[in-house]
Amino acid sequence: MKLTRLLSLSSLLLGTAFFCGAIDSLRADDSEYKLGPDSQVKPDVPQGKISEHTWQSKIFEGTNRRYYVYVPAQYDGTKPAAVMVFQDGHTYVKRDGSFRAPVVMDNLIHSGEMPVTIGIFIDPGHKKPLPSKPGWEPSPENRSFEYDSLGDQYARFVIEEILPEVGKQYKLTDDPEMRAIGGISSGGICAFTVAWERPDMFRKVLSHVGSFVDLRGGHNYPPMIRKTRKKPIRVFLQDGSGDLDNRFGNWPLANQEMAAALKFSGYDYEFVYGSGGHNDIHGGSIMPDAMRWLWKGWK
Repeated sequence: MKLTRLLSLSSLLLGTAFFCGAIDSLRADDSEYKLGPDSQVKPDVPQGKISEHTWQSKIFEGTNRRYYVYVPAQYDGTKPAAVMVFQDGHTYVKRDGSFRAPVVMDNLIHSGEMPVTIGIFIDPGHKKPLPSKPGWEPSPENRSFEYDSLGDQYARFVIEEILPEVGKQYKLTDDPEMRAIGGISSGGICAFTVAWERPDMFRKVLSHVGSFVDLRGGHNYPPMIRKTRKKPIRVFLQDGSGDLDNRFGNWPLANQEMAAALKFSGYDYEFVYGSGGHNDIHGGSIMPDAMRWLWKGWK
């Protein structure tokens, strides 16, 4: 049986530009979600290092972006590391945010619950010069086009541009079973799209309040999943009953449709559904368990 629990976030329309907003907004029904011990820095656990970089894309021509690379303390370069990519990287890479992915990875790598993994945290593209600080303001003009669009363009961007660039300095695995990709809201559907299009490269998906609605055709995924031969991917979905409901669709219903389609088609999936709103609060509170589930059986 699949576990059903809680949360929520995605892309909002402002004029003709989509952007991710209200990430830090607290709803009354989010207050029950707290960070556990594996989301906290532990004095006996070695911490990985994080570096910041910029990139001018050719696949998304005319865009600039930041990305961050997390290298665990256990990485020594003697053998390829597993890889995990995150969209909206600045949200996941913070050690004092809701997700705290580097802290979680420190703890789970140390405990052996996930492999030695290099994290790549990628922000969406700006068509103008990069703002002085990472964040949601000003909103990245290319975010919705990159994240919400179906097809293989973003997958090619990760596979042909970012992985080779990071691979110049670190040994990265080419085993798709040891590659994961995740994101929140539009970044969540983007993660699914990468694995859906290129299961030969990525086979693990982590989606927080994913935007499987009609922003740029994402509502078509449930019937596509039902009608397409099963692909070798593992999917973790998280959403909440307080998520968005607007002219593009109903996020809670869309995620339930995704879970139902994955179940119907026999996928290895987990759906954690709760009562939260469109933010990273519940997703952050279950991040360690989500990562454990995603990497289960890696040895």
